Amino acid sequence: DLAARVARREWRAADVARHFIARVQALNPGLNAIVQFAPDRVLAEAQAVDRRLAAGESLPLAGVPFTVKDNLWVEGYRIAQGSLLFKDFVAPRDAWAVARLRALGGVMLGITNCSEFACKGVTSNLLYGATRHPLDPALTPGGSSGGAVSALASGLGLLALATDAGGSVRRPAAHCGLVGLKPSPGLVPHPWGFAEPNYGLSVIGVLARGVADCAWAFDLLAAFDAGDAAGVPIPSGLTQPVPEPPPPGLRIAWSPRLGCDFAIDDDVLAMLQARVDALRAAGWQIADADPPWPAEVREYPLIALQHAGLHALYGAQWRADPAQLDPVLGAQIETGARITPADVARSLRLRERIAQSLAGFFGAYDLLLCPTAPVTAWPLDQIGPPVIGGRPAGPRGHAAFTPLFNYCGVPACSVPAGTVRGLPVGLQVVAPRYEDARVLGFAAVVEGCPH
Repeated sequence: DLAARVARREWRAADVARHFIARVQALNPGLNAIVQFAPDRVLAEAQAVDRRLAAGESLPLAGVPFTVKDNLWVEGYRIAQGSLLFKDFVAPRDAWAVARLRALGGVMLGITNCSEFACKGVTSNLLYGATRHPLDPALTPGGSSGGAVSALASGLGLLALATDAGGSVRRPAAHCGLVGLKPSPGLVPHPWGFAEPNYGLSVIGVLARGVADCAWAFDLLAAFDAGDAAGVPIPSGLTQPVPEPPPPGLRIAWSPRLGCDFAIDDDVLAMLQARVDALRAAGWQIADADPPWPAEVREYPLIALQHAGLHALYGAQWRADPAQLDPVLGAQIETGARITPADVARSLRLRERIAQSLAGFFGAYDLLLCPTAPVTAWPLDQIGPPVIGGRPAGPRGHAAFTPLFNYCGVPACSVPAGTVRGLPVGLQVVAPRYEDARVLGFAAVVEGCPH
């Protein structure tokens, strides 16, 4: 609606920008969500949009303010990946997705905080500190895209670009009541930027306040770029801005513990079960069924690849000056130093078998529903909840439900599914690879289903 009004010249992009600049100035100090903010640049960018419209350009995103995670390049801004090692790095060009949104009339509002190298499940780092939850400053919004969700949920922008290598878009979205899409690999190009510790797993994700906006942004971003090694010449699959509901005969599975006996808080599970039951009452055929994963699958079964990647990229810096890196990242780098080539080969083979298992499951089902996160947001000073579902939890227990879908290269979207103890929870919608339109279509069904 905003873009249409600006395009019709009912509103000026510059006035929209002034509104959002004022919101950032008023609210961000209490959130620490946006870590690079240049009001003069924002206003100049919006004024340029007004001039382009006056010259007759058609701009689908006219005046829409969006934020960018601190591991994606924005030309002329300091982009640090939340790391002291990159505190003085100035991006030489826009990331592909950033350039695309700007070309379509979007206005870059600010750079959002993330954990160092986007490799921790909460959003805190030595460079910028911790980002706070928009509903309770004593809580974390999760990570690694906590700045993106804290800003968006607080009305600091209307869209957010972030990355997802194991759930970094979807879990924070669930914790803050937002829609977060992890697309299939290669559909949103990312041919240049920082070296990625989670090589081959990370994708550009989209965050929005509703499914329609998320689908609209994804459709505008989906493209082929031959410079992206993962790129595929496949369109988004969406035929209209608002996703079409899938056919009523869809075969849907509900897997509350994902076939791995993952721990989940009882009240979170009850809320998600109520949403699934409401979908059943609305006529959707949803079976209780679990994917048949390989026996080795547990929470984050391929985390060795991240540790090895971090060691390869930053092991020398850690050895030279440990004070320059988050100790949590340092521990991962130390673990990575002990990973052998044979360990990496075994992980890659396991990834192949994980993907084959889910592909076989999708021979019998068209969609999979499961929790996005097994908990609500937790205290800011904790790396993760110490207990989940009555069981002791490790530092990644809260993240168990998302990384398998990165390993499989399938689309997954977190949709708000109610509140527990006053805090949002999310339901995850998953489909076979490149069936992103199906995911978004059913995400819209979940969003609109009364419960």
